Amino acid sequence: MRYAILIYDENSANPPAEPPPPEVTQQVMNEYWAYTAMLNERGANLGGEALQPVQTATTVRVRDGKTLVTDGPFAETKEALGGFYLVEAKDLDEALEFAAACPGAKEGSVEVRPIWEVPSAPPAEGAATAGTAS
Repeated sequence: MRYAILIYDENSANPPAEPPPPEVTQQVMNEYWAYTAMLNERGANLGGEALQPVQTATTVRVRDGKTLVTDGPFAETKEALGGFYLVEAKDLDEALEFAAACPGAKEGSVEVRPIWEVPSAPPAEGAATAGTAS
């Protein structure tokens, strides 16, 4: 089963004015490279990315047929999504093990969310779909 490992931290929500010293950045990157290597060795790593700071986000909503675009995040929060991994795990317990090993779990929080496996093609006409009566 596929799971998203969502990494939240305070620096993503409120980046400091000054970047951390290079040795701190290097230490953090080394931890993430080691984590990625562990996922690769276990055959679990399906991808992932670090995200730009939340201030670079743009939120889109459609209300009554009108598109509303807002600079910034959807909500004011103490922590924001800073990056993610997509992993293959045999079950939730293994996904939680991967989350606990993530360097982000030491400073922020890591959310584990199962991927909703959506069919690659729409159902045939007349076929029942999820959430509908047949």
